[in-house]
Amino acid sequence: MSLQDSLNNFFRILPEVTRPARKPSLSERLLWTGVILIIYFIMGQVPLYGIPRQTQGGIGALEFLRIVMASKRGTLIELGIGPIVTAGIVWELLVGSKLINLDLTTPEGRKTFAGLQKLTAFLFAAIEALAYIWGGVYGALTQQQQILVFIQLFIASTFIILMNDMLEKGWGIGSAVSLFIAAGVAQQIFWELFSPIGPLADGLYYGFFPSLIVALARGNSTLIMYAISRPAGYPDLVGFLGMIAMLLVLTYMESMKILIPVSSTRFGGVKTRIPLKFLYVSVMPVILVGALYANIAMFTQVLWPRVNPGNQNPWLNIIAKYNYTEYGPVPLPGSLVYYISPPRSLASALTDPVHLVVYALLYIGLAVLFGVAWILTSGMDPETQAEQLVEAQLQIPGFRKSEKVIASMLRRYIWGLTILSSIIIGVIAVLSDLLRVMGGGTGILLLVGIIIQYYSILASERALEMYPSLARLIGE
Repeated sequence: MSLQDSLNNFFRILPEVTRPARKPSLSERLLWTGVILIIYFIMGQVPLYGIPRQTQGGIGALEFLRIVMASKRGTLIELGIGPIVTAGIVWELLVGSKLINLDLTTPEGRKTFAGLQKLTAFLFAAIEALAYIWGGVYGALTQQQQILVFIQLFIASTFIILMNDMLEKGWGIGSAVSLFIAAGVAQQIFWELFSPIGPLADGLYYGFFPSLIVALARGNSTLIMYAISRPAGYPDLVGFLGMIAMLLVLTYMESMKILIPVSSTRFGGVKTRIPLKFLYVSVMPVILVGALYANIAMFTQVLWPRVNPGNQNPWLNIIAKYNYTEYGPVPLPGSLVYYISPPRSLASALTDPVHLVVYALLYIGLAVLFGVAWILTSGMDPETQAEQLVEAQLQIPGFRKSEKVIASMLRRYIWGLTILSSIIIGVIAVLSDLLRVMGGGTGILLLVGIIIQYYSILASERALEMYPSLARLIGE
């Protein structure tokens, strides 16, 4: 028995969702997607049992990373999609860098890759849960409380992994990773626009529209200026306009495509064009960079009080230095964690321009690295695309029907688009965070990409239901 067969036998003991016996209709898939989303929202409102109440809703200095993790502090979705995304990062890097030789062009290779990802996701769920507990995030807990919290976090993460499995197996639409991120960003934008909490220290409410109404009703010039740009970092007019501008720019860029002419030998040389998106890597590099940053922040925050209390070790200070305040740990200059946390305003960037430059270079560089890794592991590289074109009996006019020739032609476009689009989304994310765009720069970038992705999926599914012959033609 080969190693791959042994692994596949082992994967059968992992919890999983079976594929539907028949392909559900679009309305059924939408229903299951809605049910999963409702379960996610309910889990986000259920606090962890057995932890002190004051640890259930604090806002840490790196709270913005929770957007990428689709997590909520002190609830059943404390870990969010972190274990799933982290497992994806590990295996994409291992396979993409050829440290592990796994042929993803074969069904067996893809099945093994998916099984390894799921197994690693369960392991990371346990590791992250233990890191939160032992790191003192929930304060001093008794051994019984620690066991109880661990069980809750692990079971909740198992549910999230299975919900993702359910969507990807065809019961729903898209993936839980994209669905939960989009739902979390949309929820955050809603509260930043309409939240009636307040009045706060500056005399305004948390939500932008309630603050604007109060400022205009009172006719107070100071309050009006705060509504335009709030020094405390709460939602304001600048963030609102930045969000609108970012939504328009990203929607336009997502619609940009490069068209590659091809002809079909199956249908007598009929010519058509294959579109390559300008933002070829979509939002995956942002998700992966955010997941990496979130894991670094999480593990350093929970472990630092134990391994480097008071920032006494100069070598460990290179990784992280924290000032533990009543609002949570605040990263201090001179450490890696400080430079992976974005400047939260133009004023802070001007005060410490080195912070901005290092943060931007690190973010953009990692976006390019993960963009390339994603293309290699997702089958979007030139060689795999050329193989798929040949299997579909398509060829580029003027060139002979050969995988190598087509791959050479596609290579001119795909790698350039991969690097360029990774740089662009990295720059957009950095600028958006700097301008305090509502929903966060990373959040808006993810939201637009995910909404367009879902729109494309729904349009495709609708077309296949309306024209069954088209589904038979493409092998659905």
